[in-house]
Amino acid sequence: MLHEFLRNNREDLIERCRVKVNARPRRDASPGQLQNGVPMFLDQLIRTLEVEESTRPTESTRISGPAGGAQALSEVSVTAAQHGKDLLELGFSVDQVVHDYGDLCQAITDLAVERDAPFQVDEFRTLNRCLDNVISDAVTEFSYQRDEIFARKLAVESNRRLGFYSDELRNHLGTASLAFAAAKAGNLSLGGATGSILERALISLEKLIDESLDDVRLQSSDPAILDVFSLSKMIQEIVNAADPTASHGTCTLHVQPVDTSLGLVGNRERLLTAVAYILQDAFKFTKPNTEVLLTAYGAADRILIDIRDHCGGLAPGVEETMFLPYSQRGSNRTGSGLGLTIAQQSINANNGILSVRDVPGTGCIFTVSLPRHTLPN
Repeated sequence: MLHEFLRNNREDLIERCRVKVNARPRRDASPGQLQNGVPMFLDQLIRTLEVEESTRPTESTRISGPAGGAQALSEVSVTAAQHGKDLLELGFSVDQVVHDYGDLCQAITDLAVERDAPFQVDEFRTLNRCLDNVISDAVTEFSYQRDEIFARKLAVESNRRLGFYSDELRNHLGTASLAFAAAKAGNLSLGGATGSILERALISLEKLIDESLDDVRLQSSDPAILDVFSLSKMIQEIVNAADPTASHGTCTLHVQPVDTSLGLVGNRERLLTAVAYILQDAFKFTKPNTEVLLTAYGAADRILIDIRDHCGGLAPGVEETMFLPYSQRGSNRTGSGLGLTIAQQSINANNGILSVRDVPGTGCIFTVSLPRHTLPN
C-alpha cells in the first residue's frame, strides 16, 4: 500500500526533496524552513491514505481537503498557507512554492520505480488530489501576503506624499502671507511685483487643494477606511448564543479554531445575525446523533465561513430555490421560511456571497464568502 511505502521511506523522501530544493538557484533549504512544507505534508498524505483505507474514508477530506478545487479548511490548507507565507518572507518567488511540492511528487515516483513498488489507481488519485490542494493553498496564501505587503508599501508611500503635500502647502501659504503683509504695510498696488508673487502663491495653493480633493474622491469608496472587526470574536459570539438543542436534543456543534488575525469590514450586527440564521437552519435539519461543523478561515482575499450539516443531502431542485422567500427544504415546516432569504440579503449588502453545496448522502455545506481584511496591530 502507498501509505506503508511512504511511511517506511519517509526520511529518504525528505532528503531527496532537500537535495532537489538545494540544487535550484537561490534556494538553500534548512530544516526550519521546511518545517511547514514537505515533511508535514508527507505526514498528512500518509494519514489521508490510511483514513481512506478505514471504515470512514470521507473523513480524509478534513486532513487534505476535497477534490475539485473547492475551498475548504483542512490540515493541509493551514500548513500549506504557512509554508507559502514563510517562502515569501524569505524572498522566494511563486514558482519556487510550486516546485517545493512538485519535488515530493517526483521523489515518490523515482523511489517507486527504483523499488518496483506497485500502487493502486485510487492511491495515485489521492496523491494527485492532495498535491493539487497543497499547491493551490500555498500559492493562494503566498499571493495574498505578497499583495498585503504591496498595499502596506503603498500606504507608506501615501504617507510620504502627504508629508510632502503639507510642506508644499505651508511654503505656498507662507509666501502668500508675506506678500500680503508687504503689500499692506507699504500700501502697494496688487498690480505690481508683490501682487504677482501673491497671485502665483494663491494659484499654487488652489492646484494643491484640487489635487488632494481628487485623491479623496478616489479613496472615498475604499472599504479599508472603515473600521475592521475581529472574525474570531464574531464567531465566538455566535457560538455562545447558538443552541443546537433548539430543534432536537441530539445534535452537537463543533467549531474549528479561528485565526485571530483575520478581520471583516461591514455591518457587524447584520453579518452576525445572518450567520446565526444559517447555523440555526443547520441545527433544524441535521439528523439525530450527528454534528454541525463550523469553520471560518482566510482564502486569498476572502474570508470563508463554512457551516456543514448532516441533513442527508438535498432533494432535487432544492438547491436552486433554497434562498427564495418562504422556501422550505424538508419535512420540518417550523419557522417562516424567510431566515435564509434574510441571511443572503444581509451578506450581499456587505459585499459577500452566500452559497450552498450538496454532499449527497451526507448533508450540505453553506459557505459565506466575504472580503478579507487584516486586523490593525
